[in-house]
Amino acid sequence: MCQKIKAGLIGGGEGSFIGRVHYNAAMLDGYYELVCGAFSSDPEKSVRSAETYHIPSDRAYGSWQEMLETEASRPQDDRMEVVLITTPNHLHHPQIMAALDKGFHVICDKPVAISLKQALEIEEKVRATGLIFVLTHTYTGYPLVKEANELVRSGKLGKIRKVVADYPQGWLATPIEQEGQKQASWRTNPEFSGPGGCLGDIGIHAENLVENITGLEIESLCADITSFVPGRQLDDDVSVLLRYKGGAKGVLMASQISTGEENDMTIHIYGEKGGIEWHHADPNTLLLKMHEEPVQIIRAGANYNYLSEKARWNTRVPGGHPEGYIEAFANIYKNAAFDINKYKDNTFSVPDFIDYPTIRDGVEGMKFIEKVIESARSEEKWIRL
Repeated sequence: MCQKIKAGLIGGGEGSFIGRVHYNAAMLDGYYELVCGAFSSDPEKSVRSAETYHIPSDRAYGSWQEMLETEASRPQDDRMEVVLITTPNHLHHPQIMAALDKGFHVICDKPVAISLKQALEIEEKVRATGLIFVLTHTYTGYPLVKEANELVRSGKLGKIRKVVADYPQGWLATPIEQEGQKQASWRTNPEFSGPGGCLGDIGIHAENLVENITGLEIESLCADITSFVPGRQLDDDVSVLLRYKGGAKGVLMASQISTGEENDMTIHIYGEKGGIEWHHADPNTLLLKMHEEPVQIIRAGANYNYLSEKARWNTRVPGGHPEGYIEAFANIYKNAAFDINKYKDNTFSVPDFIDYPTIRDGVEGMKFIEKVIESARSEEKWIRL
């Protein structure tokens, strides 16, 4: 591996959740080093936060604009190379566009933007610059999600007929945004979150995971969205019927008012020959259900040679040692590091099975959000994508 990739973090200041997750994931395998950050829009808070990341105060910036401008003017061997964007959704588009304009690779939290129009503008900018763009759809990083993809791709399950994706949470069962809870306050506000609440927060995770595993593309959908909590501006419950190109059918449910639930996203995929089942609450187990055969339990483990090469590449420890959310996040960062190094040195070797979510996932996610909302508001039964 080449020298560590120099990263700058936007967001992740005091009280942040996802910024610290990005940092921990990026540092896990040693491919990156954090050299600077604009950790908060409050300059004093940004400097205080820098101490927790072991960043010198002169590289803790008071704004993301200042960080991009100053880092771009530093000597080539000293400036940051990739920007990690961990801010609320409404800031993604301007920050991504500015970072790409300055010549920096980008790793951004999902969703990519707050509209399909913005996502398409980013797609065009990525294409024009040729820079690496990564979208952190975390669940795609789990080893057994990679294995599920390999099982579908190999034809083991036969032609896919049915998919069911269910993502229940209960953390917004009450109006905690009205009590000043930081995460709830911006995620339920369309000014900061965009047009989708539950839909944009976890609904697109379920949609993206199905596409990642199966390769299926949505042809049309029929949706119902609800804001159950009085006074809430955005949806907190989503139900979608799906028709895929090629004939498969699907059901997607996402809810943040499923009282008592945590983050147990569940995926069922059924083909002509067999099916698979995966639960986020037990990510190291994949159930394989072949026709008229006993259920097979597939477990994650770096020493399990029955797993595909891609699954083992994304597994760090032997079977029986659980890997989880940070490790899945870290797999996205690890795989992206190979392509960033390839960008710097075209002789750098990259395994064929390297994968991570890209701007295409971002565009498809925004298209899904907008079409679900259109369907929910329409008198038409089915809306084509």
